[in-house]
Amino acid sequence: MYVCICNGVTDRDIREAAEGGCRTMPELTMRTGAGSTCGSCIEMATDILEQARAVRELPLPLLQNAA
Repeated sequence: MYVCICNGVTDRDIREAAEGGCRTMPELTMRTGAGSTCGSCIEMATDILEQARAVRELPLPLLQNAA
């Protein structure tokens, strides 16, 4: 799904940026251009970035208990 029409940034692009270590919206803007033109996508892009980061940073309790 396109999140930023102005710059052709998709939800997949945002998730890939998060997997690559992107942590903030300003950093996402620098990497992808999302939010740099009209700004109407910033809220949705931020939500997707935060969701992707949350999934990536989930604690793995089973592995912690195995140690």
